[in-house]
Amino acid sequence: MGLATGYFTHPDCWLHEMGAGHPECPQRLDAIEDRLRRTGLDAALDRREATPASLADLELAHGRMHLAALRGLSDGLRDEMTAGGPSHAQIDPDTSINRHSWDAILVAAGAAIDATDAVMAGELANAFCAVRPPGHHATRNQAMGFCFVNNVAVAAKYALERHGLKRVAIIDFDVHHGNGTEDIVLGDERILMCSFYQHPFYPPWNHASAPNLVNLPVPAYTRGMAVRELVELAWLPRLEQHRPQMVFISAGFDAHREDDLGQLALGEQDYAWITERVKDVARRHAQGRIVSCLEGGYALDALGRSVEAHLRVLADV
Repeated sequence: MGLATGYFTHPDCWLHEMGAGHPECPQRLDAIEDRLRRTGLDAALDRREATPASLADLELAHGRMHLAALRGLSDGLRDEMTAGGPSHAQIDPDTSINRHSWDAILVAAGAAIDATDAVMAGELANAFCAVRPPGHHATRNQAMGFCFVNNVAVAAKYALERHGLKRVAIIDFDVHHGNGTEDIVLGDERILMCSFYQHPFYPPWNHASAPNLVNLPVPAYTRGMAVRELVELAWLPRLEQHRPQMVFISAGFDAHREDDLGQLALGEQDYAWITERVKDVARRHAQGRIVSCLEGGYALDALGRSVEAHLRVLADV
């Protein structure tokens, strides 16, 4: 029997919310949990509760003032709510913080760090972090697009700085461009970032060109087979060349054809295929080490099925 796939989450991830009707809601995690229980996949995973990230580790990817501002907003709401004040503080038109958000931010990033430690220690084959808030739009100094701290960028920097790795890769298959991750890793040749995303679309961000970025903007209504072809032609050769010692995945499932927040046409089988290709690279160069973190995915049933497909490949079941 080989090593298990880790499944990291924390109850605080359910307490962060951005108001009634917001698509980035606690029910996203319920949909994943329900699917794993219904299919029996839950039994194949090594479930672990995340611990909060330290400020020193968050500062590997973020400015100190940015982190202090987020904490101040969230802590301030605790005091204001006691006095009958507002329940949320708005950061941008679709991103707000509540009194539990800072705790959720810490354990979401902490899950990615804990998963990195456990995979590096050889306790787990690989890991998935079922966490929210998501992270890939969070730049070094700005929260935006439902994101506050960049969980995957923190974990990638952590693997380099704390575990002494020389090369890692970040794979981002969310429907939106991971502009925050790009901002943090731009020019750091230890980190190869490979992504595809719908374009033009959110965010209004001119993606950079740099030797460590493989950006694949695709038009709306692109289907899974076209994306697979791009992965084969553009991602895989660069990943082989980079020889990452660990792979991190920004696992957004909003490119699914049933997800109204995007307009791409992927299905669960496409996520399974991409995960297989990434796993092949990790087997060859990284002793199989993969840490995947939930990003987008807002059609709840499609989200549950897609995470199941992703996890079945990671866990070999």
